[in-house]
Amino acid sequence: MAKLISMAPLFLLCFFPCAFAAHDYGSALTKSLLFFEAQRSGVLPRNQRVTWRSHSGLQDGKASGVDLVGGYYDAGDNVKFGLPMAFTVTMMSWSILEYKAQLAGSGELGHAMDAVKWGTDYFIKAHPEPNVLYGEVGDGNTDHYCWQRPEDMTTDRRAYRLDPSNPGSDLAGETAAAMAAASLVFRSSNPAYANKLLSHAYQLFDFANKYRGKYDSSITVAQKYYRSVSGYNDELLWAAAWLYQASNNQYYLKYLADNGDSMGGTGWSMTEFSWDVKYAGVQTLVAKFLMQGKAGAYAPVFRRYQEKAEAFLCSCLRKGNRNVQVTPGGLIFRQRWNNMQFVTTASFVATVYSDYLTSSRGSLKCPAGYVRPSELLTFAKSQVDYILGDNPRATSYMVGYGNNFPRRVHHRGSSIVSYKISSKFIACREGYATWFSKKSGDPNVLTGALVGGPDAYDNFADQRDNYEQTEPATYNNAPLLGVLARFHGGHSGYNQLLPVAVPLPPAAKRNPNPGSSSSSSSSPVVILQRVTSSWKDKGRIYYRYSTVITNKSGKTVRNLELSISKLYGPLWGLTNSGKSYTFPKWVNSLGPQKSLEFVYIHSASEANVSVLRYDLG
Repeated sequence: MAKLISMAPLFLLCFFPCAFAAHDYGSALTKSLLFFEAQRSGVLPRNQRVTWRSHSGLQDGKASGVDLVGGYYDAGDNVKFGLPMAFTVTMMSWSILEYKAQLAGSGELGHAMDAVKWGTDYFIKAHPEPNVLYGEVGDGNTDHYCWQRPEDMTTDRRAYRLDPSNPGSDLAGETAAAMAAASLVFRSSNPAYANKLLSHAYQLFDFANKYRGKYDSSITVAQKYYRSVSGYNDELLWAAAWLYQASNNQYYLKYLADNGDSMGGTGWSMTEFSWDVKYAGVQTLVAKFLMQGKAGAYAPVFRRYQEKAEAFLCSCLRKGNRNVQVTPGGLIFRQRWNNMQFVTTASFVATVYSDYLTSSRGSLKCPAGYVRPSELLTFAKSQVDYILGDNPRATSYMVGYGNNFPRRVHHRGSSIVSYKISSKFIACREGYATWFSKKSGDPNVLTGALVGGPDAYDNFADQRDNYEQTEPATYNNAPLLGVLARFHGGHSGYNQLLPVAVPLPPAAKRNPNPGSSSSSSSSPVVILQRVTSSWKDKGRIYYRYSTVITNKSGKTVRNLELSISKLYGPLWGLTNSGKSYTFPKWVNSLGPQKSLEFVYIHSASEANVSVLRYDLG
């Protein structure tokens, strides 16, 4: 049976066209961003491009004495669930931070930033006090009883909040991550706004960390829809990683090191990455810090994070010890209900990690063998191409892309006549009788929406009541932004491990007394760098650096490991292990008073070179 399943893709080639048409990733990117505009709640802006939508949720928060107008509806209903909304914003921000150049080249950077800001503007409102966060508006039970356009909804719009007596470390942590990541998105274009977001992120992390608890124990109405199965430890680590990236504050780097073992960051080997389970995401970020040379004394702990990040990728490639399930057509499959969310997150992590490895000239070692960076990219492309139509059904699971896409999406606004065409009020149950039960296609095309997708055997039923397969979600699309931008724009010729080159706004700087560490000035291993030549090419000045490592002791240095950060060009004379730099293959030790030279070239000041470890003998 296993052999038959593994051969299924070969048989399928015999019955379907031998070659699918090349996909227009730029068009798919444009469409995927339109979906976020269809999900907007609140007062829609004048530049709203999804014109069949209108204002909605204009009284949200009023009964609680707070303005909660705005934000996103998560999927096909009209509830504003905080946890998936925050994860959506985090992943959109991560997409922009990794592939800003490609998004700009496609003309979509502004739309992507607008999509992030629509979410963060709402989060600012939802966080009116340091230890208060409104985590949901509306109630899934009453909302699902009705089938109404957002513009008509008469369902309960109660607002649910977290505070010290009703904690929610997972939701507060994810919202902190979203605001920290978004602060980087706006650091150059709107530093005052970036500063505000980072200040909220600091407060939310402190709230989440100090008052521990699962959010769905406080906001119990969320349990049926977005139960936090993984708990809150993953979100605390995730938030700390994003706060370190946004602030460069060593407190958060230390937090990741000190809590990696106890909170599962170095222990959990995952086969999913989702709005609930963030371990694969934080493990990938920490692996990036390690490859950037930022780990310092925490390198041993961070390597264990990296091992788990790479275990996740090996499982996606089916080269690990515990592999993901795939359909006969090759799609990652985890569950029938909205399986696409796992496909897009895995594709995103594979894409960025491929670029990290390419930038650091490393490779991935799986139990089944070494994996080149290009193989990770090929895997991600196979998943995206499946989504866009390269599958046994030749169906695009992105609404509006291609000719054969879902026409009866499980989505209230899409399935009911536009408010702009007919403003006649549609009552709660009337929508089910008049619109939900219709067999015809949706009157409003939900362009760019990525639906739940096929089952374990590549089967799919385009029916409005088939919510497991035809309901879209914002967190399906968010990771896809970065992947589509990357495939449309290519690598763009820059080092993926380059840090954000914009200084932190002074008002956002913070020192929570993290402590400090420094290398001993009496170390027997001395490093001396100097510029040996320079030249100008295409308007840029390049420098050749000679770096000499000298053993000043009377003993032999063995097993030397170096950390090199802020290196933006090629290096010769050392071995890159992917996690650190070691002796070149022709040298296995450095004798007393002996020196070793390596060189590198880039168009910047000297790289940061430091000693991670060595043995004297």
